[in-house]
Amino acid sequence: MRQRLFDEILMARSRVYAVGQPTPLERIDLPIEAEVYLKREDLSPIYAYKWRGAYNRMAQLTEAERARGVVCASAGNHAQGVALAAARLGSHARIYMPTSTPRMKQAAVAKHGGDHAEVVLVGDSYSDAAAEALRDAAESGRTFVHAYDDFGTMGGQGTLADEIVMSGHGPFDAAYLQIGGGGMAAAVACWLKAYYPGIRIVGVEGVDQASMKTAIAAGEPVELKHVDVFCDGTAVRKAGQHTMPLCAELLDDIITVTNEEVAAAIELLWESRRVIAEPSGAMGVAGMMKERDRLKGCKVVAVLCGANVDFDQLAWIARHAAIGAHRRRYYRFEMHETPGGLLQLLDTLLEGVNIIEVQYGKVDESTAWPVIGFEASPPQLALLDRRLTEYNVPHEDVTSQEDVEFRIIHYNAGQFRMPYFIRLDFPERAGALRDFLLAMRDTASICYFNYTNTGEQIGRALIGFEFATAEARAQFLALLQASDYSYREIEEPILKRML
Repeated sequence: MRQRLFDEILMARSRVYAVGQPTPLERIDLPIEAEVYLKREDLSPIYAYKWRGAYNRMAQLTEAERARGVVCASAGNHAQGVALAAARLGSHARIYMPTSTPRMKQAAVAKHGGDHAEVVLVGDSYSDAAAEALRDAAESGRTFVHAYDDFGTMGGQGTLADEIVMSGHGPFDAAYLQIGGGGMAAAVACWLKAYYPGIRIVGVEGVDQASMKTAIAAGEPVELKHVDVFCDGTAVRKAGQHTMPLCAELLDDIITVTNEEVAAAIELLWESRRVIAEPSGAMGVAGMMKERDRLKGCKVVAVLCGANVDFDQLAWIARHAAIGAHRRRYYRFEMHETPGGLLQLLDTLLEGVNIIEVQYGKVDESTAWPVIGFEASPPQLALLDRRLTEYNVPHEDVTSQEDVEFRIIHYNAGQFRMPYFIRLDFPERAGALRDFLLAMRDTASICYFNYTNTGEQIGRALIGFEFATAEARAQFLALLQASDYSYREIEEPILKRML
């Protein structure tokens, strides 16, 4: 099988460049003590490597097969490659995609295929779409163009490894290759090991997508019950019959990465190259960063295999990148429900860390449980841990807990005394919010606090105040009106919904 795959890659070199040119292999600076190169498949005709395999496989169709047309299943990038190949070869492609496929990838299929491609949305996963595509192929006589478990497809995908070898930047000590079905990983590993026998090939899978690691451990492809689809391009329930034994032979190791670690890799690529990779495209870099301690002094390559990111994903990526880079953490504190208690916590214990989120609602007369998000360097966060322990401040790391993730702020409006709510706009700089709270602490207590950093120059917080007396409330309003702070009182209809 290994020799057959090598021969397929060799023959594919005469076909794939009819529709695309070699992509660059670039040196990239990352926070890692290694010489790192990035294979820029995001600069290909469909902004992903899948055009190589799709065109190579379809270029081998007979005239009769082209006339009947093809069918395929894809989470997005293979679909674009098949659509492009169908248009160039004068065939027709019926393309089955999961209903959750990002709109951008659906639109790209229509762009590349035109009248030569038809999209059918079905099911919730690649496996659902593949089952329907195989049924169609059996009934219609169309050729099924597999996204990964086909030697023609793998042969085309392996041409990117040929370009790595031909670049002259090798030999490499290690390569980090993302795995979906395993076609690209098997082909690239096959070619690189032929030219760099000492190279260590590391496959990278998502924690909840590890179909290849599961298959190799079991000795055969095993269908996963659940597959996370954040990295949609690698969301495969079951490894291929061909790719599994090839990966078992050719990969030296398979590691898994979390969605947060992938988000951190996307952030690194943006900071170093102003490139926004799709989640699957950044998995190789995520794996490399996870193993950075063992790569000191090495020459390493990773594949940026795609940049077809859906714009709607960017907010989640931005929020979770710092968690994946171990720069962001959320704590739930337990403290006495006393006036100025939150401000005292901020003043005495949290100096030197950047507060990027506050979630707090009053639920009890005597005890408060605010959630505060911090962003700082890992050493600063470790120092914060020690400081909280030394001061015996009850706290809990709630970074991954669902109510924090979904920003569910618990509160009991019946506990609020003469509440007054405002939206406060303030300069997004260290100490600005603290200065406001300090100025108001003698007249009001906080009963609700909802703030999250959005990366803008202006911070926005929804804050609820309560008062012991009507006189204190009047004094607070006078202070607020006389201040230079930008605020807006929450209107009565909104307040009624909240209270």
